Amino acid sequence: MPEPLLSVRDLEVSFATDEGVVQAVDGVSFDIGQGEILAVVGESGSGKSVSAMTLMGLTRSPNARFSGSAMYKGEDLISASDERLQDVRGAEIAMIFQDPMSSLNPVQKIGAQIVEQIQAHEALPDAQARERVVELLERVGIPRARERIDSYPFEFSGGMRQRVMIALALSCDPNVLIADEPTTALDVTIQAQILQRIRSLRDETGAAVILVTHDLGVVADIADRVAVMYAGRIVEQGSLDDIFYDPQHPYTWGLLGSITRVDKPRPARLPAIAGLPPSLADRPEGCHFRPRCPHEFAKCTEVPPLEARVEGGQHLDRCWLTVEQKRSDREVLPGEIGLRSKEGAPA
Repeated sequence: MPEPLLSVRDLEVSFATDEGVVQAVDGVSFDIGQGEILAVVGESGSGKSVSAMTLMGLTRSPNARFSGSAMYKGEDLISASDERLQDVRGAEIAMIFQDPMSSLNPVQKIGAQIVEQIQAHEALPDAQARERVVELLERVGIPRARERIDSYPFEFSGGMRQRVMIALALSCDPNVLIADEPTTALDVTIQAQILQRIRSLRDETGAAVILVTHDLGVVADIADRVAVMYAGRIVEQGSLDDIFYDPQHPYTWGLLGSITRVDKPRPARLPAIAGLPPSLADRPEGCHFRPRCPHEFAKCTEVPPLEARVEGGQHLDRCWLTVEQKRSDREVLPGEIGLRSKEGAPA
């Protein structure tokens, strides 16, 4: 196996709050190689964005605690100094933030914002930096880029602002691109264009992409591998085919079962996972999904390890049920997988 570009091991992130210690990330591990797209999926509050932002040092604060490692080119980003992370951030690891309107400075022209990023890492004269910005804007599909370089963010539509954010993230040719919900609040046509743009830029530059999302339709369209997170932990990890055609964790079944099908009759009610995600300041004992799982049994009060149970060794899950029990307790068609009742759950 080639050496991973980024290797995260046992990452833990917690925050001291008035309600107690919030364990936002609990033992997350994954690898990503050059040119690979890893999708990190799960409900809001599962720890997806905190995991990604921690890699860039964006969650550092007096009330935050970290452990584990994130090895990038032989260097641990978790223990790196703030000064070192300023050099890495934007130049080698860049991020497309979730809301481009609040991420861009509303009173500064978009060209000036991208020029500032470039000159923070490279000693380029203003004229050369502006030419690079024009090329970047053209590359991400901004029409009349030479004219629009002096426009303000409010003069762009939501889809165009997202393209500007992509140009900003790619301005220094990073090796790792983190895209945090890059298609949120965009219509499906613009969403498809943004995803195609990310895919094309990955192909052109060879950058690794970490896609943070809750939209499994987006995942199916673009990802190579998928990590499913719940209450701060990765509960399943595997290739795109592993997750969509042979999911092993009940939480993944619930996510897939909630997808509407355009080739099936419209259901009277969209299937949903019962209950709510737990508070990260007071998580359930053992398997965190246990209170919502119809297949809960006695052993679920113990924490299941994330390990390979399916033949082949690359498909990991965090569930005590055997592979045979899982395959009998779920429906097998992709997009129709859901949670059944507690009848038949192992004793």
